[in-house]
Amino acid sequence: MKFCSECAHPVSLLVPPDDNRQRHVCSQCGLIHYQNPKIVVGSIPVWEQEGNAHILLCRRAIEPRMGYWTLPAGFMENNETTQDAAQRETIEEAGAHIELRQLFSLLNVPHVHQVHLFYHATLLDLDYAAGVESLEVSLFQEANIPWDKIAFPTVTHTLKLFFADHANIKNGSTTSFGFHTHDIRQPLRSPDL
Repeated sequence: MKFCSECAHPVSLLVPPDDNRQRHVCSQCGLIHYQNPKIVVGSIPVWEQEGNAHILLCRRAIEPRMGYWTLPAGFMENNETTQDAAQRETIEEAGAHIELRQLFSLLNVPHVHQVHLFYHATLLDLDYAAGVESLEVSLFQEANIPWDKIAFPTVTHTLKLFFADHANIKNGSTTSFGFHTHDIRQPLRSPDL
C-alpha cells in the first residue's frame, strides 16, 4: 500500500501507538490501514448413492492453479454470512443446489493471510454445470479423485478428513462427521497454498 484510501496522501509502515506490529499509517490524516486475513468459504457437496459418497469438484478456469480440481469455494463478500458465501460460491462455480450441513473444516493458511472454511453439504439434485470460473464439474468417489491434480492443500486436507469421517460412520465407529481445524504452514517463498 502506498497511498491513503481516505485522502490519497502517502502512507508509512510503522508501529502505531498502543499497537504491537507495523501498519500502513497515513502521514496526512493519521488513518491506520489495517490489513487482515481474507476468508475463503466453500462447500463439500456430497451425493450419497448406495452408501457411497460422491463429491462434486470443479476444475479451475482461472489462476491460480488453472486446470486443477477444487471444491467450490471463494472469498467471502461483505454483508454476507459464511453460510451465504458457501451457497453463493457453490452456485457460481458449480451451478449446484445444496443444503448446507455443519461447518466441517477450518484451515489457517497464515503464509498467504487466509482462513479457509468448508461446510458439509448435501447435493440436492444432479442438475449442475460449470460456472465461468470452472472448466468442468464432476462427481468423484474417493478412489477416483485426481489427488495429484487437486489445486490447494486446504482442499486435499479437507477431502481426506471427509473420507476418513465417512469411513468411520460406515463402519460404525462414530455416528457423525466431526469438526476439524488445521494449520497449513509453508515457506513464504512458495507460490502454492
